[in-house]
Amino acid sequence: MTHAWVHRAWTAAVACLFVAGSAAAGVLGVEPKHGASMYGDLRYGPDFRHFDYVNPNAPRGGTLGLSAIGSFDTLNPFIIRGTPAAGLGLIFESLTTRSADEPFSEYGLIAESIEIPEDRSWVAFNLRPQARWHDGVPITAEDVAFSLETLKTEGAPFYRAYYANVAEVIVEGPHRIRFEFDGTVNRELPLIIGQLPVLPKHYYAEVTFNQTTLTPPLGSGPYRIASVDPGRSIVYERVRDYWGADLPVNVGRHNFDRIRFDYYRESNVALQAFLAGEYDFRVENTARLWAQGYTGPAVDAGNIVLEEFERQGGTGMQGFVFNTRRPIFRDPRVREALGYAFDWEWSNRTLFFDQYTRSRSYFSNSYLAAEGLPSEAELELLEPFRESLDPRVFTTEYDPPMGDPQGNIRGQLRTALNILEEAGWTVQGGVLTETATGRRMEFEILLDNPAFERVVGPFISNLERLGVRARQRTVDPSQYRNRLDAFDFDMTVTVWGQSLSPGNEQRDFWSCAARDTPGSRNLAGVCNEAVESLVSRIIQAPSREALVDATHALDRTLQWGFYVVPHWHTTTQRVARWNIFGIPDELPIYGIDLWAWWIEPAMVEAVGTRRRARD
Repeated sequence: MTHAWVHRAWTAAVACLFVAGSAAAGVLGVEPKHGASMYGDLRYGPDFRHFDYVNPNAPRGGTLGLSAIGSFDTLNPFIIRGTPAAGLGLIFESLTTRSADEPFSEYGLIAESIEIPEDRSWVAFNLRPQARWHDGVPITAEDVAFSLETLKTEGAPFYRAYYANVAEVIVEGPHRIRFEFDGTVNRELPLIIGQLPVLPKHYYAEVTFNQTTLTPPLGSGPYRIASVDPGRSIVYERVRDYWGADLPVNVGRHNFDRIRFDYYRESNVALQAFLAGEYDFRVENTARLWAQGYTGPAVDAGNIVLEEFERQGGTGMQGFVFNTRRPIFRDPRVREALGYAFDWEWSNRTLFFDQYTRSRSYFSNSYLAAEGLPSEAELELLEPFRESLDPRVFTTEYDPPMGDPQGNIRGQLRTALNILEEAGWTVQGGVLTETATGRRMEFEILLDNPAFERVVGPFISNLERLGVRARQRTVDPSQYRNRLDAFDFDMTVTVWGQSLSPGNEQRDFWSCAARDTPGSRNLAGVCNEAVESLVSRIIQAPSREALVDATHALDRTLQWGFYVVPHWHTTTQRVARWNIFGIPDELPIYGIDLWAWWIEPAMVEAVGTRRRARD
């Protein structure tokens, strides 16, 4: 997720999907509701006027300047080809939209109401008659059916996995559609269908869907594309007659008249452009830049504000990921050993100014992270796979090696060599070599961000002390994406973002099917029977308690599979912004919602002529 999380205690869990609202009985005897949540009550009732974390009276106007790194060559974000431009989600709408202050709740957007039966064997949506495409044509159930079929057959591989359990789509009228499921228990599937991006069938009758394009596509959202400078910038303009502007889910949001993304070749160049007033808002992910990079007249004058917003929810996992499709990385003992070459303590002190916490979980900074020893419920899930799992899953809490603040990790490297020797690798002529085959330990670490080179360099130096010949290679973002989509790498840096309600996306992260599907997020090449079972348990969890147990068990299995060398996370979201914004008083649990901010003209006037000239 791109937002920070705030932990919310759940004092009770219910055994069935709960939907809230009030309406007459639906066509099939199921009461239509205004929203749906995974477990428990919805925060907002059927008569709510706006989300709590917005200012319903926020003024509209002005231009928001943002940045992106690299380049882009397509305005089609739904296929595997090309590198899509930033911000394209602003022009498309879905059947429902999430609340940012609940773990997983959906409220009607294109859909006015939702129907879900007790057995969750189907979901129906009743569409708003006023919903329109930007060309004025009504959005119909035919568009929704077309969208699912097109995304599954011609879209990126993610969509096939995400909607795999949809057995049949039934158009029951111009504004009503029903999705029948295949019988597999998947508690979040009704909500997942609500997230379906809806595409215009009449538009794609004339336009080829599965091709890259720089022609602005037809959408239905609060913004449309105003101008495109291929590879360099894209500008969105607010749709003045946007059909959904007054819906409760949109009140107080989408306040900027224009949103402009400018592209820069790398983060340091983008930072200098920000300091010069070329754009307005920046989330800083590099500790060195946060500590030392924000200097100059605009900072000294208070025209640039630096803030840290607390993150108390899941941060997922970032790390050096092993591509286990490569023969040298298939043995988990080898992967475990190489992890000892990363000196976390030295890196945090020397490179990161002690700003980070070492990640140890795939669900870091949340109650979903596995801690201590497995509970009885977790053991019950893990026991059938005892023979195929590392024994430490059952007996030991996982903690990655930490290193030494002074960089003295000789002890760690001795441990690594002992593990490698057990796995059949010895140092011969200064090179780590597999005794049985004579294969040498050589691999490439693929990057797309030069900022990581200073992290990779010391790691490579420590690997060399083990006899490993590692090298780093930094490529442009387009080439990087293409190579990752094809799994054409040995090791890279990746992030698996996680939510407080994990579900279908775990298939794309860890399943055997995703392992062999180009473009999936299973970069590690995980294919493990225990992981397969636990992912299914997460998807089918009948209660939040069961979800937490299955997630803990999955976390332990992945931890002791040594698929990554874990990196770090921060409990705050570091934001640099020009002092031109109005900000709501209340933050949602997912952290800042930039689309609920607005520009204050008087503050723009105060920061100087350069910023005013852009507006």
